[in-house]
Amino acid sequence: MFKNRYVRTIVLSRVLSNLGIWIRNFAILLYVTDLTHNDPLYVSLISVAEYAPIFLFAIIGGTFADRWQPRRTMIHCDLLSAVSIFLVLIALLLGSWQALLLSTFLSAVLSQFSQPSAMKLYKRHVPAEQIQGVMAMFQSFMAFFMVIGPVVGTYIYQQFGITVSLSVTGVLFIGSSLILVLLPRDQPKAAQAGPQNFRQELKDGLRYVWSNRVLKTLGGTFSVAGLAAGLIQPMVIFVTVEQLGQDKSFLQWLMMANGAAMLVGGGVIMSIAKKIQPHALLTMGLFVSAVGNAAIGCSNSSLLTLFLQVLTGLFYPCIHIGISTMIMRNTETAFVGRVGGALTPIFMGMMVVGMSLAGFVKGWFSLTAVFAASGCLFLAGALVLLPLFQKNRKAAVMNGNKA
Repeated sequence: MFKNRYVRTIVLSRVLSNLGIWIRNFAILLYVTDLTHNDPLYVSLISVAEYAPIFLFAIIGGTFADRWQPRRTMIHCDLLSAVSIFLVLIALLLGSWQALLLSTFLSAVLSQFSQPSAMKLYKRHVPAEQIQGVMAMFQSFMAFFMVIGPVVGTYIYQQFGITVSLSVTGVLFIGSSLILVLLPRDQPKAAQAGPQNFRQELKDGLRYVWSNRVLKTLGGTFSVAGLAAGLIQPMVIFVTVEQLGQDKSFLQWLMMANGAAMLVGGGVIMSIAKKIQPHALLTMGLFVSAVGNAAIGCSNSSLLTLFLQVLTGLFYPCIHIGISTMIMRNTETAFVGRVGGALTPIFMGMMVVGMSLAGFVKGWFSLTAVFAASGCLFLAGALVLLPLFQKNRKAAVMNGNKA
């Protein structure tokens, strides 16, 4: 895969930009908590600034990514992210720390244009048989930054402060854009202008998802999987304190075990990517998540819970890699951005709903019930995929008969 110039260049660029994002996010989080004395309102606003653009701009960014030149879009997004960082740094030096939230929001908005552009380049320039391996590699990088990102971000902030943290972030974004300049220039494309064209293309993208059986099925899986993930996300701290009787600091070990296992799982999938179908990969990930989360809700043993965190972490990349590969394989190049922009908000929206309901479910029933409900939802997501297995089985039989 690294022999492919596009894969090699984009991966190196994303390493720098993701490192910058982690440094910025943790520096802002720690700075705001220090400044506001752990005010939950401002801490929650940081999360809103990170997730709100996914709802507001995912489909818009995906549509424009399908219209614009992908290389140029990615370069401009990284440069604008760097500019926003330095402008916010100036505002911070002038005494307006609230501008930090604006920086997070703007960077998250630009990501909704940059990410689908990268997927578009992969669709154009990566052979179909390597797509799943490339998605596995990216999932491994995400897991890697989940492990080292908090450590690096916390260290730089504690040692050098918010000014240096933001400056380093800006430099990393500039470095990312300079690396992307090494990509071959985009192929000339006929200009398409006008708001009416944009609206029509957006509608065409939504119709495309609705008319595609695989993508429509993925939408259903996204819904239940997002709800399942949202239910347990705020509850892990209660597992640590209430069920295991540990101090809150034990949570970091659970998260690190899960992140390290995700890194290993992504690497394993990358090595076997050509031997397993993406819908089978996705189903396996959902099934293990269902069993693992239900068991975590019942566990009172720290060692058992650590083992279950590792188990679910190993198979969690199967979900994201399977979904990404299915989208790439079942979407025409002209619709890659819009399909991602239509499906991603479904997952994020249902995850937010799950996070909102988690506290009520725990209060009405129990912590065990929350994790059991999450397990049932993951299992339901796997069952939604059954028609795809039947479709592939019929296709295999027909091909056998023709042979």
